[in-house]
Amino acid sequence: MRLRRLRGPSLAAIAVLALGACATTGSSQTPASDGSSSARTREPLAAGLDAANNPDPFPSTYRGLPRENFAIVGGTVLDGTGRKIENGVVVVTDGRVAAVGDASTAIPAGHRTVQANGRYVTPGIIDVHSHLGVYPSPGVQGMSDGNEATSPNTAQVWAEHSLWPQDPGFNAARAGGVTTLQILPGSANLFGGRGVTVRNIPSVTMQGMKFPGAPYGLKMACGENPSRVYGSRNQSPATGMGNMAGYRAAFIAAQDYRAKWDKWRADGEGSPPTRNLQLETIAGVLDGSILVQNHCYRADEMAMMIDLSKEFGFRITAFHHAIEAYKLAPQLAREGICADMWTGWWGFKMEALDAVEANAALVDAQPNSCAVIHSDDAELTQRLNQEAAAALAAGRRIGMNIPEERAISWITLNPARSLGIADQTGSLEAGKRADVVIWSADPFSIYARADQVYVDGGLAFDRSNPAYQPVSDFELGQPGFGLSAANVPQGAR
Repeated sequence: MRLRRLRGPSLAAIAVLALGACATTGSSQTPASDGSSSARTREPLAAGLDAANNPDPFPSTYRGLPRENFAIVGGTVLDGTGRKIENGVVVVTDGRVAAVGDASTAIPAGHRTVQANGRYVTPGIIDVHSHLGVYPSPGVQGMSDGNEATSPNTAQVWAEHSLWPQDPGFNAARAGGVTTLQILPGSANLFGGRGVTVRNIPSVTMQGMKFPGAPYGLKMACGENPSRVYGSRNQSPATGMGNMAGYRAAFIAAQDYRAKWDKWRADGEGSPPTRNLQLETIAGVLDGSILVQNHCYRADEMAMMIDLSKEFGFRITAFHHAIEAYKLAPQLAREGICADMWTGWWGFKMEALDAVEANAALVDAQPNSCAVIHSDDAELTQRLNQEAAAALAAGRRIGMNIPEERAISWITLNPARSLGIADQTGSLEAGKRADVVIWSADPFSIYARADQVYVDGGLAFDRSNPAYQPVSDFELGQPGFGLSAANVPQGAR
């Protein structure tokens, strides 16, 4: 596998914002020689030297698409929480789900009716592991921006600073029902950097796609990738034990860094610590504000990473790829760790050898589990419903009676849990963002296509209307642009 295809501001600062602001701009009392107190004013740090002074330096400017109030009626609704409603109704008001129920559900006056008879309605698909925008199309060296493969620890880099919004892959994913994605750095390094969660709408800027308030994730990688990349350069890590030593050293340094900032904020004595973007990100993992998104294939290595998390007092949100998650399914469920998996990818390296297609089904069988189907690929993200269908079929072949209304959560609600946004999206429940897909058929059928895709109640894609089939600026004027293929109009992928 070529290197470019390798996969796989903290709350500590925010929590002390008030204290930091007081300490840097207010007064502290210092005893004078005569026993009285004299006020000493501490000057604020220069811009950029204290994360607490600007905890969100690259804020979302997401505003959503034009929208109207409407009700989808007559379709079979799989709501993402385990309910299947025949002849269901989904009411959308001001970009939010207002009501979900059977045919008797009241439709407010003034709402447009969208007929979905004979079709299926689901939450928008969420892809938790994507490199769209950082490994965009065209796949040329000048656009290969996903791996800062210069050091085993590059926790200081952020994927959003490489994201190219013109990547045509976003449009193709939207036509497959994908409404939200986590864009991650690659997996060459032990610490690859921060990922970013985006809304899948056309935008000129990364900030215009950025999911407001979504927590950051830190991409970590265990296994062959970092040891192969750096071992080939005759540096550490070159082995699995080198990997573990590298993680531990980084967390020790981050704990020390956090302690120094906490002490300085508390007593204001001496010079403040020098801001370190690498350690700042890892300190965010320690305080829980940054989620760990851990590329890890083998069960034994996942178990060691869990031990590592307990040694330093953080938690792992998700193991990505997780080829052997089925071997560790009970422990993953007990620890509240999601397994973000493929169904059919395996065997392309040793750590991917021991795969089973029923991996997701076996993980899902555990109480309090979190089974997720992900893509890691610009083409697979267009067909995550089919990847979930293959996992469902594999589970049924070994005797597991998994209903579709449960399996749909593998690409909707469970991914939202993995990204820390399940309170916002991932299911059709009153109050949540109206991320909705109307399918031409059962989404677990290979013949199903996304007919209409709504993001926050705004129509983001309509297969029957070219006006709602966005095209990237990059695609304009390219060879073949404007030509239909297989009787599909231009733009309707």
